[in-house]
Amino acid sequence: MKPGKKGKSRGRKHSKPKPQTHTVPSVKGSRVISATEAARSFSELLDRVCYRGETFVIERGGEPVCEMSPVTPLRFTGADFLTLLHSLPKPDPGYWDAVEDRTKQTPAVPESPWGS
Repeated sequence: MKPGKKGKSRGRKHSKPKPQTHTVPSVKGSRVISATEAARSFSELLDRVCYRGETFVIERGGEPVCEMSPVTPLRFTGADFLTLLHSLPKPDPGYWDAVEDRTKQTPAVPESPWGS
């Protein structure tokens, strides 16, 4: 290699620069990152969201566009189910007659050849 020219050195790993972020005044303490930086470091951002629980607001042209944050598990209790059932419209009288007719037409399950 000629003096004064830089070449790749063996054994040294070059790390990507950390994405440029700044804290946004919010309840979550989100960090703001440009869409360009988010695209360049998407895998790292996913790791930070997944393993550290960090939240990012992604901007385009200086305006917030979306938020990248950990997903909270959906919680749906039995009480929620009952509330949903009670909120549905009541079926008309003909509905129950149709259900009864259909269940009468359903063939019986054959007996098991292996016994009980």
